[in-house]
Amino acid sequence: MNIFLLIIILLAVLIVVVAYNMHQENQYRQKIRSQFGHADSDALLNASHRSTRDGQTFAETGKRLRRSPVKPETPSEPTVAPNPAKPTPAPQQTHPEKPKTELPQPKPQTQPAEKPTAKAALQLTAQPIDNEISVTINAKPDFQAAEQEISVNLAPPAQPIAKPKTNPNQSELQFDRTEQQPKRETPFAQIINSVTNVAAPPAEARKPLISLASLENSDLQWFDKRFDYMSYIALYELQELNVIPRLSGSHRFQIVGCTLDGRFQVAEPIPGVAYQAFVIGLQAISRSGLASEEELEHFAQQSRQFAEKMNGIASTTHTGDFLEAARPLDELCARVDQTIAIHLVARSNVSGNELRHAVEKAGFMLMHDGTFAYLGSDGDPKYTIAALDGSVFTEALLSNQPYKGFSMLFDITRVPSAEEDFNEFMNIAVKLSGELGLDLVDDQVRQLSTEWLKEVRTYVGARQTEMRRVGIEPNSPLAKRVFA
Repeated sequence: MNIFLLIIILLAVLIVVVAYNMHQENQYRQKIRSQFGHADSDALLNASHRSTRDGQTFAETGKRLRRSPVKPETPSEPTVAPNPAKPTPAPQQTHPEKPKTELPQPKPQTQPAEKPTAKAALQLTAQPIDNEISVTINAKPDFQAAEQEISVNLAPPAQPIAKPKTNPNQSELQFDRTEQQPKRETPFAQIINSVTNVAAPPAEARKPLISLASLENSDLQWFDKRFDYMSYIALYELQELNVIPRLSGSHRFQIVGCTLDGRFQVAEPIPGVAYQAFVIGLQAISRSGLASEEELEHFAQQSRQFAEKMNGIASTTHTGDFLEAARPLDELCARVDQTIAIHLVARSNVSGNELRHAVEKAGFMLMHDGTFAYLGSDGDPKYTIAALDGSVFTEALLSNQPYKGFSMLFDITRVPSAEEDFNEFMNIAVKLSGELGLDLVDDQVRQLSTEWLKEVRTYVGARQTEMRRVGIEPNSPLAKRVFA
């Protein structure tokens, strides 16, 4: 009960605080509304506007204003002394408004000693007449003499001063009626050709830095056109390779770029290094099999998109011709891609420390992939030792775990010479067998015989001969790349 009572009290306090805050907010809003809630009139929006177009004045309602001639107003009698020589004002003469411009009449001159001060008040009277507005200008001069009281009545000019029109009204323009000629439709093909001719620059301006023909005829050490599906890209201007494009997900490819001095090198995103062309090779033959036609077409499409992005043009090998020549090579690679295994089995367990000491003494090294490798003169693995159960060798396991034996692997494609290397391989196996007390057996766990070893040596030599027949040297860069 105490907990429930405490909860109720807390809720009540929370409600009171919220209500108080709402009250304070309401009071603050009313205060702000009382100070800034009124709206002042806008001097620009509420003012009357007039616009001028084509020499005509339009009111705010959109009606045109028509100017009427100046009509003089009868001047009021000045309060001066009677003068018998008071001149009689000239009678008013009204003339109809003429469209032509006339020069104003000269104004009457007064005495040079006395310069009267004239104050003219202009009054505009607007009267709607048939959707038009007439403007009447009333000029009322008032002259006062400083010393002598002289009354002068000035007659308004006989004709109003008309300003020259620079732009004629639409009603004053006259157009000659001409018969409408039938329109001739332009063929769609002609329109497309005209647009293409305007948009496309001249052929000389779009000439690439290197011709595609020279790229296709180049013989580069990184590629073999029998195994690599080629794509050639020529650029219109020098470009830097900011990022390596992703052209294929399942097959290995390599990009070689041609620099400004005409040298080819592996293209890398290095700042300041610009290329004028690229050669891309997709390795279509590998241990995973031959690339399909769909995969090659996808690679070609990706290459064309990369060329457009780099402001260039692309050319790829014909897919059908390439696959026709690559299928026999793929079958040969599958036939020669074999590994000879000789198993060394112990009658009892062999400790890991003893095994490691023996194989390292024979020239093997523990690799990062969990196998022991015998390195060749080029530094690449030549022979390999792996555990019988497929497990990996590690520092911890070799220190504490016993083994039933191991397998020695001989890769036909990775050894330079069949007879010499196979003899060396067998000598190492026999030596390790004697030191560790192990038996030499084949895959069927049968004791190895001299006849079996001779047959294996002959088989290895025949497979390497097939490789050399098609230009694949065992343990060459091409063999390492194809049989990786």
